[in-house]
Amino acid sequence: MIHLSRYTKYSFLILIIFSFFSCNENTSKAEETETSKENKETIHVKEAMLTKNQFESLGIKIDTLSKRNISGFVSANGQLEVPPQSEATVTTVMGANVVKILVIEGDQVSKGEVIAYVSHPDIIEIQTKYLDAFTEKRLQEKEFARQELLYNEGVGSGETFQRAEAALESSRSRVKGLRSKLRLLHLNPKTIEEGNIIQQIPVRSPIEGAIEQVNVKTGQYVASQTSMFEIVNTDHVHADLMVFEKDVAKVEVGQNVTFSVASKPGEEIEAYIISISKTFEQDPKAVHVHAEIKDKPQGLIPGMYVKGRIHIENRQSLALPEEAIFRDGESYYAFTAQEEGEDWSMRPVEIIKGEVVNGWVSVKIMEDLPKATRFVQNNAYYLDAQMNKDEGGHSH
Repeated sequence: MIHLSRYTKYSFLILIIFSFFSCNENTSKAEETETSKENKETIHVKEAMLTKNQFESLGIKIDTLSKRNISGFVSANGQLEVPPQSEATVTTVMGANVVKILVIEGDQVSKGEVIAYVSHPDIIEIQTKYLDAFTEKRLQEKEFARQELLYNEGVGSGETFQRAEAALESSRSRVKGLRSKLRLLHLNPKTIEEGNIIQQIPVRSPIEGAIEQVNVKTGQYVASQTSMFEIVNTDHVHADLMVFEKDVAKVEVGQNVTFSVASKPGEEIEAYIISISKTFEQDPKAVHVHAEIKDKPQGLIPGMYVKGRIHIENRQSLALPEEAIFRDGESYYAFTAQEEGEDWSMRPVEIIKGEVVNGWVSVKIMEDLPKATRFVQNNAYYLDAQMNKDEGGHSH
């Protein structure tokens, strides 16, 4: 029969207790490791799910990644303008009263189209003078023919013949001068030669374009050279940018320009430089840079304020709109978009955020994605809130 000492009994008891706690600790670690694996499997696989109605009501925009000029540019502001030959001020050659106005502001008119009628006694008088001069010329032509015949036959004096010749030349000059005045008044001399006196004369548009201003009213007397109408042809509207002295050396003809106008928020319009002024404006000290607009959109009006960038380096990078990106802690994310039946799955992917220019951000995607991957272009923070509403929403 084996007898254990008191010390041996205590040592054996301690060994049993230690083994028990070691087993429990290993079990806890195993469970913790399993839980950690499960958590790692679910991290970054959250998504925001939108129904078709939610997608449409939020105005979600979807597109693939595009490349844009984000760096290497000169900022330049200015306004839209048209060349001098595309603007016209309509006046009358002589003072008259406005009888009828045929256009309103905004109307498109063709070159030579009648836009108003005016009348005045002086207009009738000049037609009468022309008719008298024309009749007198015909009489002088007959008298000259008669005196020429007599002179050639030796029965008429040379002096009388010369007087008849001089009178005919004078009559022809007077008719020619009055005919030119009639044409300036847009009157047809042939009509007057037939005895028809016109009481109202037409006011015609000198160019094709749109009526920008109507400066007269019916019945109003307008003096000679008074502005009646302002017409502008916007087919040749271009951007007139002001480039400051420190940046002039960087700017060259042919460089690309992107600009925006307040009437088209969020839209960038492309142009290219066609000319650079050789003199400085003094206040501020800057030169005019004229840029021809590519694929002109509708609604560009001379005088609109322009905020632009002249691209002095042809460097492009992948970019997304600012509202397509959201921040979570120290990291930035954007959402990819994929249709699932009639619903949409929006999955966040991490990005590196670069320079921000005019609402666009250069980005680097941290995952290898197919080129055809579509990205959400707006409402990123709303989608982030939607995704986290129910502990991260939908998980795969």
